[in-house]
Amino acid sequence: MENFVSTFGFAIAIVVATFVLAFMINRVFARLIRSSVLVLQNDPTNYKFLRHMVVALVYIVGFSLAVYTIPDLRALAGSLLAGAGILAVAVSFASQQALSNIISGVFIVIFKPFRINDRLRIQTYEGIVEDITLRHTMIRDFENKRVVIPNSVISNEVIVNANLADDRIVKWIDVGISYDSDIDLAKRIMAEEVRAHPNYLDVRTPEDIENGVPEVTVRVILLGESSVNLRAWAWARSAADGFVLSCDVYESIKKRFDREGIEIPFPHRTIVYKDKK
Repeated sequence: MENFVSTFGFAIAIVVATFVLAFMINRVFARLIRSSVLVLQNDPTNYKFLRHMVVALVYIVGFSLAVYTIPDLRALAGSLLAGAGILAVAVSFASQQALSNIISGVFIVIFKPFRINDRLRIQTYEGIVEDITLRHTMIRDFENKRVVIPNSVISNEVIVNANLADDRIVKWIDVGISYDSDIDLAKRIMAEEVRAHPNYLDVRTPEDIENGVPEVTVRVILLGESSVNLRAWAWARSAADGFVLSCDVYESIKKRFDREGIEIPFPHRTIVYKDKK
């Protein structure tokens, strides 16, 4: 009886030590990731994924040692291994999805279609990548909600990454004016308002400047049913800056159009009544 109590107590001690060690590893990796991102400006994706792998390995080894130290459980494990054929088939079917998520997570970290802090659009979801674990990828959307997508699912989807290779983004500023309005004046106003915004980025090369390429391009893109549709190409350093730029520029263009007498029309319908004779 005393031997069983001491063995069981030793197993409990191993379990407690496992939790403590996993907690300490989490703290160390958290500090490493924080210093790596803030000081060295490194990509934290590999560090975060490695943290999840190391912590999972610590739990597996710790619980396995705890089970092995108890003779009764050791004997039970041996008897289960004797009939491992059917058990292996059942486990393989049960863990197929889990293994697929782990392998997909490893491929994501190796080939890097996206990284931590990248802005993604997947299916109907759009947001910032917060974490990549062994099982899933966590995305924070723009309503501050967390979207958890299994790695096996995300590996089979078309991903739109706004930060892959180049963080710069171009926003289309589309505005319709009436057919009676001055197109040249409207184009000049749109270019001036885009250029005056602090988030605007001039992406012209020295060769473009030498050839007289305009800083902001504004073109007529459509002659609609009730409006002449204009588009300005507005560049920004990032998606976040581009969003603020587009919102502010739409407002400033509307105010300038009002002052300059440029009409933004609404659809008109002509209704014809035919007398029945």
